[in-house]
Amino acid sequence: MLPATFKLCAGISYRHMRNMTGLRRNAMVAIHHELSRLSGPGPSNWISQVRRRSSLLSSRIEEEVHSEEEMSYVKQGESALQKAIGILSEQEGWTLETVAPNGDKVLSKVLPDVGKVFKLEVVLEQPPDNLYQELVGNMEQMGEWNPNVKEVKILQKIGKDTMVTHEVSAETPGNLVGPRDFVSVRCAKRRGSTCFLAGMSTQHPKMPEQKGVVRAENGPTCIVMKHCADDPNKTKFTWLLSIDLKGWIPKTIINKVLSQTQVDFANHLRQRMSDNVSMGMPHAC
Repeated sequence: MLPATFKLCAGISYRHMRNMTGLRRNAMVAIHHELSRLSGPGPSNWISQVRRRSSLLSSRIEEEVHSEEEMSYVKQGESALQKAIGILSEQEGWTLETVAPNGDKVLSKVLPDVGKVFKLEVVLEQPPDNLYQELVGNMEQMGEWNPNVKEVKILQKIGKDTMVTHEVSAETPGNLVGPRDFVSVRCAKRRGSTCFLAGMSTQHPKMPEQKGVVRAENGPTCIVMKHCADDPNKTKFTWLLSIDLKGWIPKTIINKVLSQTQVDFANHLRQRMSDNVSMGMPHAC
């Protein structure tokens, strides 16, 4: 029986067989059965250690198992991240939209397969970990400090990197653009000292389109946070924004609203982080 058990366990080491949930579970059950048979009435130390490790392995395998629907969201989030990184890596062709007195600037670019995208570039006097914690760990609190956002709600979490959210935006001053809502898949990643928060529109059964609210679409979008080369306590903050607001809105108004929204966001985020420091609220990622 023991050789057969090891063959079963060896089988799940192959990539195409690791995705077979039933086979994984069978392997774990077989391991425990064999260890119990071998140990007899008084298990030795090494048997106990292997049991503990096999239990840990079993729990890790179960954590990695996702449904087909969950894997679809994971792939959408990773796709959004890769597309956004590809757009941001192209330095040519950007047009300056606006520059704030403090140096914050918004640029834009028209892409054949995406449309017009906007890029915010600012420096924030916070380390990336603090900003990552605020924007990812405290995501649902964004409506408390950003008046352009009414609500952010996490509909579903998949693993540690992927989530599906529902966001409702506030109407713009003068009601140039009424409230919009978005259902988005988000992918949060850390690569070394650089943090990413990417996203794109998706669908979710918990949040169909709502009456009286226009369902807008976004993506690919991405926030990139990394240490400034001359000061590790400051962050070079880049936000790629791509949105289709839907409805009959002149492009001139859309361009003005989106670029101003990005500048406002940077200011509101600065104020939020300043308030956190004054209240003595540490943010460790």
